Amino acid sequence: MPRLFAGLEIPAEIGQSLSNLRGGLPGARWIDPENYHVTLRFIGDIDGMSANEIASMLFRVNRKPFEVKVQGLQSFGGKKPRAVVASVEPSRPLIELQAELERLMQRIGLDPEGRKFTPHVTLARLHDASSQDVADYLSVRGYFPSRTFMASRFVLFSSRASTGGGPYVVEDSYALSA
Repeated sequence: MPRLFAGLEIPAEIGQSLSNLRGGLPGARWIDPENYHVTLRFIGDIDGMSANEIASMLFRVNRKPFEVKVQGLQSFGGKKPRAVVASVEPSRPLIELQAELERLMQRIGLDPEGRKFTPHVTLARLHDASSQDVADYLSVRGYFPSRTFMASRFVLFSSRASTGGGPYVVEDSYALSA
């Protein structure tokens, strides 16, 4: 049973610059740069028939390519930090694409996404990292020049059931070309 999610790939040169921010944070499990992405809609563990239905439904998305801006680092989890992420500017085309994917997934019977969409690229998952260590890391590494790329497609990724972080496989891609 594949675990699926829709997302945007991060270009290799931006992934490389993000990977230069790795290290210096106790309790961090760093994500490999080839697995960096922006999750648009987590789908979950799906049987083969549903996976085919989802894959074919995603071809209905008809949107133009748009710019994606990666800017600055933050942590998720508050006093118990669980991830270090690169922030992605929530542009209108990005928000609209995510909302359309959400509607399509609900139309085929999936539950609504439980969390508000906060576009980001996960750089590290944290285990027992203190909030002070995370704050220190962010004060040193948290600023980097923003990087922009053109999203010309989104993809359907699969992953093995694990604690997250890849490896991810592109199952299908969907051009943004309206």
